Parts: sequence; structure tokens; C-alpha cells
Amino acid sequence: MAPVIEHKPTFCRICEPLCGMIATVEDGHLVALRPDKQHPLSAGFACQKGIAFTEVVNDPDRVTVPLRRGPDGFEPVGWDEAMSDIASRLGEVLRRNGSGAVGWYMGNPGAFSYAHTFAALLFIKGLGRHGHYFTASSQDTNSRLIASQLLYGVPTSVPIPDLTRTDLLVMMGANPVVSHGSFLTAPRIKDRMHDIVKRGGRVVIVDPRRSETAMAFEWLGVVPDTDSLLLLSLLQVMFADGLVDIVTVKRQADGVEWLRSLCGSFTPEATAAQTGIDADSVRALAYDLVRTPRAAVYGRLGTCVGSHGTLTTYLIDAVNLVAGNLDVPGGSVFSSMHTVGQRWQNVAMGAVMRRSYRRKRSRISGTPSAIGSEPAALMAKEITTPGDRRIRAMFVSAGNPVLSVPNGEELEAAFGELELSVALDFYVTETSAQCDYILPVTTMYERDDFPYTFQAFQATPFRQATEAVVKPVGEARGEWDIVEDLAGRLGRRVPAFAVFNGVRRLLDACGFELTPRLMMDVLVRMSEGGNRFGLRRGGLTLRRLTEEHPHGVVLSPHIRTGVLRGAVAYLSRRVRLEHAGIAAEVEKLSRRSRPDGYPLRMIGMREPRSENSWMHNSPLLMRGDPRQHALMHVGDAAEQQIVDGDEVRISSPHGAITVPVLTTKDLVAGVVAVPHGWGHKGTGSWRLANRAGGANVNQLTSSDPADVEALSGMAWLTGVPVRVERV
Repeated sequence: MAPVIEHKPTFCRICEPLCGMIATVEDGHLVALRPDKQHPLSAGFACQKGIAFTEVVNDPDRVTVPLRRGPDGFEPVGWDEAMSDIASRLGEVLRRNGSGAVGWYMGNPGAFSYAHTFAALLFIKGLGRHGHYFTASSQDTNSRLIASQLLYGVPTSVPIPDLTRTDLLVMMGANPVVSHGSFLTAPRIKDRMHDIVKRGGRVVIVDPRRSETAMAFEWLGVVPDTDSLLLLSLLQVMFADGLVDIVTVKRQADGVEWLRSLCGSFTPEATAAQTGIDADSVRALAYDLVRTPRAAVYGRLGTCVGSHGTLTTYLIDAVNLVAGNLDVPGGSVFSSMHTVGQRWQNVAMGAVMRRSYRRKRSRISGTPSAIGSEPAALMAKEITTPGDRRIRAMFVSAGNPVLSVPNGEELEAAFGELELSVALDFYVTETSAQCDYILPVTTMYERDDFPYTFQAFQATPFRQATEAVVKPVGEARGEWDIVEDLAGRLGRRVPAFAVFNGVRRLLDACGFELTPRLMMDVLVRMSEGGNRFGLRRGGLTLRRLTEEHPHGVVLSPHIRTGVLRGAVAYLSRRVRLEHAGIAAEVEKLSRRSRPDGYPLRMIGMREPRSENSWMHNSPLLMRGDPRQHALMHVGDAAEQQIVDGDEVRISSPHGAITVPVLTTKDLVAGVVAVPHGWGHKGTGSWRLANRAGGANVNQLTSSDPADVEALSGMAWLTGVPVRVERV
């Protein structure tokens, strides 16, 4: 009998462009992935990681049945037995210690599944108001979100560059040729950037490394972790040289004179020695940003994970505002789903988030709660430090924090003190290997999806949804199904779960299923292009997206502008510039010093065939020489007689690693670049990743509460003082 072969349109959810894919399914099994030529935006493009994901779905090392730790390692166990034991042990922890004894860490891939995000929040918030919630955002995005909360009153108002119309794009700390964009959903982003140049514009990359993106455009080399100083100097020039349309800016924002005073002493001449950028270049860039009719400054990971990440991100938006480039065509703009009542939803959400930010703080450091989450850098101390709200039970989903948070060895040891630890994952990783249970979960192609998280970051307003391409492999379950099962078993002990279970049963009796999919359908119906529950003929629903628009649909060629008042959640509808926390961060800049004996600065870097720590088991991506290498400036290397291929010991005040090095001229002198996501130690089941090994760069970073960024709880991951010695 001939095999049944199907070619199903879907989309990739490894990184943020969400490129269209065609999945080839043979007799119910995923056998190949290829780029979707009919996708309106990615138009036949996909990176190696997207194409290689077939190997992840079918990986023989993948966990496909529940595993329980036994005296001789992990052993298979039935779902019912696993869930019963987990519920029983968790219930005992709650009975003795309350909800403050439970934590949940959600890794980066969780943001690409709306059901996963809902599941994690339902679980930890449902247990009670004292539970601990951690996410990868405190190694990635919290500084961006808190800057938005300060400026606009709500963390979800995040401006992005209007790629399709800008004539001057300044990118700071971003390498989208490799990362494909972040907080900016733009398939084929390299092409969109070349389009800027083709229409007579410029793209300027501000980065300590001449990255793959900087090689394709203009490069302005900057000393690591001095972006705030550069931005303050741009503002100083704009104000001092009379470039600012003060009347217009004051119509949009409160605190303009306060901002003028804040940046007054940071002349380009005063900051040049620290940033490495000469005063004339800074002045020229300031003039260009004001006088180019359509210009935008955009910052990403490198600007978020320095020692002043929230300040840097705040200043990027301040530069766009003061230069007249905020909320205008070709500038820095607010993309959105434009749902019915969104303005007042923003006001309500902003009030809740700001109240949480003021009142809920880390018990270890006093750091405010950022979008409801705590600093993951302090997770180990939350487990080991005695006292009220000490974590005794920990859940980890789609994350490998032993490799991704500062001082991972501290966290690895801390897991040994837990009474219960559960990982929801499809590999035995450096983190899940420490857990009592590993529960197998679905991959992206084994679930339906709608990229809710990334609707607000789309450079071209676009909708796409997908059904599951194949059934779950083995006994894998979705995170929502796992949490729903656990909530049912805990129902009598947890009031919120009892209510949830009652509502679910009531809706079931009425023919409705209470699921995240129902919520997503409502959102699509009530947003731009939606059918308004039948009031708009031909409008979109979740079902119509999957059945009638399987390749997705463009809603508009451009992002709306003139929406700033709706994006601001303060009742004044005006951007709020003056904040004591921002002033305190600026004051810290003048007191910053480098420890003796550490003359160089370490930065991170992303690799084209690597996605954090979780795709190192794909043969396609690991072909050739997959080893991790640090990069070092040729001049710095020559001083120590270091040559390509040498093993070097990189030390910081917090730890040390050994890694082979390659020398290059494509770095600012005094900088060492080390890729993240490595450090596989053979503790997990992923054999190819274990053979690749590598060093965990986060052993060089600090989990000291004093080194956690005060405004957002961000880990300090770039610009770390180091020294390098030949082994």
C-alpha cells in the first residue's frame, strides 16, 4: 500500500520572524520541513535551524514517556502514577509552607506557545499570591519591558522601528542577520534592511563587534556596556544645539526639562574616552537622527543585559522622542493587534502592573517584580536561603537555567535541596537531569498555535495560525494538559483550582471547552481584521485563519501611526520621562569602576547554527566543527602570544572557564566575545550535545544580588570585566 503523503502549511516557532514552513508528513510522521514559498512575508526563506527541526521531533534521544528518578537513574513511569505522586508531594509542601514554597521557571520557547504561557501563569498564580514565577526574560527582555512601563505606564507598549519606511536605522546591540530579529517580528529582515539602503537610506550598527550584520552595513564600534553614555551624549547634543522641537515634544511628554537637565553634563567630549566613539561621530549621528525625516533607533539584547539595561532602553526611546521620531511613519512605532477597547485595557493592565511593581519584591534583593516575575539570577538563593517563602518545590518548563542563568553551578547544587522538582521538557538536559520527574511535552509541530506574544512586534501587520501538523510523539502532552490535570488533582486543596475546575465542568455541560484556544479565538475575532462575532462579514476567526489562510494574511502594508495616546496607559495619555529610578541609574554611571586585574570586557554572541542551549543535538546543525570558540582582538592576543586555536582561561571576579580562541580584527580592542548556550557536561541524555561540550559562559557572570539590575531584575551578562591567560 502506497504511503499517504501530505504537505501542510505551518510556521516555525524557534525565533521571532515565525517563518512560513511546509511540513511533509508521511503516514502521520513528520519527515521533512521546507520554506513556504507562498508565505506573504518570509516568501520561501527559512534558516538552517528551522529546516533541521525535523531532527528534534524525531530525535531518538528525545524524552517521550514520563521519567522518574530512581536509585539507578531515570526510569519510565505511567502518567497517572507520576501525576498522583507529584500532586501528593506538592500538596504536602503547600500544606506545610503555603504557596510561597513553590516556584516555576519558564524558558524562552514557552513564549512561542500561547497555551504554555497560560498554563504556567494559571498554575503559579492559581496556587496563591506568594508563589515564585521566573522566566528567561530576566536574561533577555525585562529591561525593555520595564522601560516601557516607566515611559508609557504599561510594559506591553514596545516601540519598534518602522522597517518598511525608515531612511535611517540605528541598531544597538543587535545582530539580526544571525538572530533574525527580536522584539521585532520581520521575516527576511536582512532583505528589509538592504531595502533601506536601496532607497537611499542608511543602516548603522552600534556594537562592540563587527558582527555579521555590521559587516553588511555601517559599523560604529562601541566599548561594551557604555551604550547609556552614548545615548546621553546624543540627547545632550540635541538639546544644547537647539535641534529639538520643544513645543511638539512637550505636547507628547511630561518631564522634558528634567530630561534636558539629566543629560546636560554628558557632552560627547566627556564620554568619548569611555565609549570609544569620538565626539565628531556622536554629533554627526545626533544631527542625522533629527534631520533625516524618517529615522529610528532600535536596541536589543546587547542593550538589555548590561549593568544599566533599563536605563539604556529608556534612553533609546527618549532619543527617538526628542528627535521627533516616535510614533511617526518611518520612525519608532507601536504595532498592535488593535483589539476593541484596547486603550482601556492598557489603562487597566498598566495600573495592575505598576501596583505589582511597587509592592511585590524579591525576598533576597528587594528587586521589584517585573511583569509579575522575579530575577532568575537569584533562583538558587531563593531555594537555599532559609525563611518565609523559601522554595521547596520547583517546576521548570522549556528551559535550561543551569546553563542560562548566572553562576549555574550554584543553581545545580541548589536543586539537591528541593523536596520536589519537576521538568516539562523533551530532553534530559543539565537542568532536568537534577529533577525528580521529567514529563514529556510536545514540540511546536505537535500542537495548534497562534503567535500571540509577537503580534505587537510585527513590522508588517500579519496574522497566521496553525493546527498541529502531527500527533504527539510517544506519550508527550502539551503543558496546558499537564497543568489542567494537576489542577484537577489539587482542586480540593487549592481554592483557585477548585473554582477553575467548577467553571470548566459548567462550561463542558453547556457545550463549551475552557481552553486557551477559546481565548485566542476571541482575541482574533475582536482585533483588527476580526469578524467581531459576525458583525464584520468575511472577518477573521481562528478557524478561518487555519482553513482559508493557511499561509497567513497581511492586514496592512504599514503599521498605524498617530497612536501614542492609545499606547500610553497613564490617565494623562502622555509619556512620563521623570523617574527617580532613572536618575539613580544615571548617578551610578559616574561611580562605576573596573576591578583591578581584569583589563578586558566580555560580551556574548549568538551563532547561526545554535539556539541558546537546546538545539545542540541536531546532526544537521552540528556538522563540521561545532566546537565553541571565543573571539579575541588580534592586538590583545599578540600581547600574550596567543594564536588561533590556543586554549585560554577566561576569568572574571565570579568564575573562570577554559575555551579555544580565535583572533580577529572585528572587535573593539579590549573585548572578548564568547558564545552562550554551551557547557554540556554529559549529565543528560542528548548524546551529540554532550560530545560537543563547551564552556558555560555564565560561569563568568554574577548571581550576587548587588549585581542584579535594580529596576528590572536583569542579569548582568555583557561588559563583564575579565582577564585572559593562555593555558
